[in-house]
Amino acid sequence: MQRIGIIGGGAWGTALAAAARRAGRDVLLWARESAVVEAINDRHANPMFLPGVDLDPAIRATGDLAEAADRDLLLLVVPAQHLRATAADLAASMAKGIPAVICAKGIEQGSGALMSEALAESLPGRSAAVLSGPSFAAEVARGLPTALTLACADAGTGRAIVEALHDPYFRIYQSDDPIGAQVGGALKNVIAIACGISDGRRMGDNARAALLTRGASEMTGFALALGARPETMMGLAGFGDLALTCMGAQSRNRSLGFELGEGRALADIMEERNSVAEGMWTAASVLARAAKLGVEMPIAEAVNAIVNEGADIDGTIRALLARPAAAEAPWARG
Repeated sequence: MQRIGIIGGGAWGTALAAAARRAGRDVLLWARESAVVEAINDRHANPMFLPGVDLDPAIRATGDLAEAADRDLLLLVVPAQHLRATAADLAASMAKGIPAVICAKGIEQGSGALMSEALAESLPGRSAAVLSGPSFAAEVARGLPTALTLACADAGTGRAIVEALHDPYFRIYQSDDPIGAQVGGALKNVIAIACGISDGRRMGDNARAALLTRGASEMTGFALALGARPETMMGLAGFGDLALTCMGAQSRNRSLGFELGEGRALADIMEERNSVAEGMWTAASVLARAAKLGVEMPIAEAVNAIVNEGADIDGTIRALLARPAAAEAPWARG
């Protein structure tokens, strides 16, 4: 796995390209935007999505998806809602034995599919893994210490991917629970929006801690219903990613919630952004699937009501606080 293809030229794709290059790999990044391709090749930077970060001149970019697919390993770093379509476009040019690593965090709108389920339909028969955990793109790109989970059902494939990407400042821990890794990566964005709203409303540190902890319970209950293991939800891809996204100043999802909490209109916030806050889409998708599984997710319901249904923030908060007292459990099921 010497030749790495990065499919997606956003902030996270660019950061992973930098990390793979530091691990000594030959890196080719595919971007849809011609301006990103030009900037990486000519100026060794991606000012559109990752400003202020200098890239290794050895990192190359292309707008040709087939060229990027001709690699030993592919990291799929397109937004979650575009992963299925991008994977389908790769099908004709991606060799059967090449593993794909899902680096997008979300649940597909409409189908409620995890990213691995969408990938299996678009690229059947391929080995797949999930890379997830607490990681702000700018810090990874600059080589600051980061620890992630690489989850793969096949231990041999997982070990080979870890060896290809791991270095002392980009530590990767192997797991065989891709479902848990995906649920943690997707649902932490929803809880981060809730924490941002709370902070924007100046509700205090106690409220944030309560949302983070009960949010972890919702995440775990949903993950277990899908067959994940509880220890995954307490690890890097679970509570680790949740804590960073709910409290870190660089979090897109928390900042979206914060601006909503301060009273700004959602349309105005989104108009100013060129990056995706996946928690908006995940909130609706997870609720549809949770209903089928009999999993109760009141925080996700509140976030969805605010960002997707236009519900009044203060009224939604009052309804959440008015829920009946119940026994505490490490996770909720119905």
